[in-house]
Amino acid sequence: MELIKNPNLDFMGKRMYAFIFSGALSLLGLFAVFAIANGKANLGVDFAGGTAVQIKFTQGVPLHDVRLALEKGGLKDFDLQDLPSENKVLIRVKKQEEKLGGFTEMITQILAQSFADKKPVVDSTTEIGPKVGSRLKEDALWAVLYAIIGILAYIAFRFKFRFGVGATIATFHDVLAVLAVFFVMGKEINLILLSALLTIAGYSLTDTVVVFDRVRENLKKYLREPVEAVVNRSINEVLSRTIVTSLTVFLSALALFLFGGEVIHDFAFAMLIGVIIGTYSSVFVASPVVILLGKKDIRAKK
Repeated sequence: MELIKNPNLDFMGKRMYAFIFSGALSLLGLFAVFAIANGKANLGVDFAGGTAVQIKFTQGVPLHDVRLALEKGGLKDFDLQDLPSENKVLIRVKKQEEKLGGFTEMITQILAQSFADKKPVVDSTTEIGPKVGSRLKEDALWAVLYAIIGILAYIAFRFKFRFGVGATIATFHDVLAVLAVFFVMGKEINLILLSALLTIAGYSLTDTVVVFDRVRENLKKYLREPVEAVVNRSINEVLSRTIVTSLTVFLSALALFLFGGEVIHDFAFAMLIGVIIGTYSSVFVASPVVILLGKKDIRAKK
């Protein structure tokens, strides 16, 4: 499907504007990282600590009904996990100053009123301490770092080292951009967001590799053209493919966002932003960085 026939857009001519925009976005993302590391962001139960209460019912209860009952009862900042084989529901509540001790009683009262016929009882209660939250934050940061190092090594092996640097910077840019949006909007930072960030990194890498592959082919083919012209030509040649792929993923994420339910809502929202940012970075970040690192070395040698 060729959405745009024979495009001839000057992407590289606008790279300085893109660098300014991406630089500002990345700085905001780095600020968000420091805020998260110091506990100044809206951290979820996984990172901030809290209480985990496991409730057992005599019969199975839809998770959506439990969520509505707890929200109606005034409970906020909680996560649910269904254990259908045992008729149990795990409720994790974020720590909120001195209210932590009264959460179990509050949850029991709410569920007893809403599901009196199913006789909910507290099966177990566990406190998620700050040490656990701190360890999860550290592990999350290392997970992202390992993924980016792996990307650098893969692209450097498949293409050249400077291509690996360009792909790594673009991927890191995408992660920081999505994190910045979540931080500015005050959305919860949790492990679901982390999984979305790693998914976005994989998508962005795939899109970048397609562009790089065409750049590599054209560098061997158009030896007399300037490098910027070859990169422009390459991006234009794969532009329709990029748009179709991005649009397909975007529509899939949009379906999850609209109809996937509250549990997957933030994941889908991160994916929507990530697809847009990832497509942008493949064109305006990855390739310009490769050019910025040197023009002569990326030419094919006879």
